[in-house]
Amino acid sequence: MASILKTGLRFQTLCLGLLATLASSLTPAHAEMSDWAVNDGGRMRIVALPPEPDGTVRGALQIEPRDGWITYWKQPGQAGIPPQLSLAPDSGLTLTDMKFPVPKQFVDGDIRDLGYDHPVTLPFTVKITDASRPAVFKASAFIGLCRNICVPFQAEFQVNLLSKKLPLEENLILDEATRHLPEVPSPDFAVAESKLGSDHKKLKLSLKLPEGSPRPDIVVVGPDGHVLLDQEHAKTSGGIYSVDMPLGKLANKPMQTGQYWSLLVIAGNRAMETPLAIE
Repeated sequence: MASILKTGLRFQTLCLGLLATLASSLTPAHAEMSDWAVNDGGRMRIVALPPEPDGTVRGALQIEPRDGWITYWKQPGQAGIPPQLSLAPDSGLTLTDMKFPVPKQFVDGDIRDLGYDHPVTLPFTVKITDASRPAVFKASAFIGLCRNICVPFQAEFQVNLLSKKLPLEENLILDEATRHLPEVPSPDFAVAESKLGSDHKKLKLSLKLPEGSPRPDIVVVGPDGHVLLDQEHAKTSGGIYSVDMPLGKLANKPMQTGQYWSLLVIAGNRAMETPLAIE
C-alpha cells in the first residue's frame, strides 16, 4: 500500500509541475548548437552536426540536472518521465533513433527509478526527408527532472544545420557520448539463452559475461514498458551466468507476435544492450 500511495503522490507532483511549466522556452538557431533552456531542476540543449551526403544528421540532446536532481532513462522504472524528442512536422526531418547511456538505479522506499544524477548526452540520428525545406532542425524536447518533487520540462529548439562554422566542439560532444553507450553483444558478452519458465511467472536468462565480472545488474524491458529488475536463483557454471527474473504484472500473460523486449546487462565497467528474443 505504501508503494501505491508513494507512486500516486509522485504522479500528482508530475501533474502539478506540468501545469507550472507548460510555458516552454524557444532557443534561437545559431551554429550547430542551441542555447540552453533552463528550469528549476536543470537545463538542456540540442547539438547537431551538418548533414551528411545521404541526408543523415547526427545530433544529441544534452541534459544537465542541478545538484541533487535526477533525470530519467528511456524506461524510468516505477515512476518518472522518459526523455522525448518530437520534430516539427514542417521540418522535413524524421527521427530515426535515440540512444541512452547506461543508467543508475535510484531507490526511494518502495519506488525504484532508472536515470541519471549527472550531465548526460543522448545521441540521436535524423534523416532529411524533404530537401526542399530549409536546413533547420526544429524540435520539442520533453523531459522530467526530479528531486523532492518532479518537474516536467519542455522546450522548443531550432538549430541551423548549414552553419559555416567548423563543428569541432559538437563532434567532441558526440564522440564522447558514443563512448558512454552500452556495447552490442560480442563473443565474451552476450545472451546464451532467454525463455519463459514453465510456470510462465519468470524469465530465465543465461548470459555469457566478461571474464572476472562481478554479479551483474540486469534490466529487462518488456511489453508496455514494464521493467524487470529482480534476480532469483542466480548461479555461474561453465562461464555462463544463469538467473530467473520474476515477471510481476506480465506473469501468465500470453506472448504476442511483435512484442518488443530488450535487455541491458551491467557487469563491472562494461555494459551490453540488445533486443531480447523470448523462446
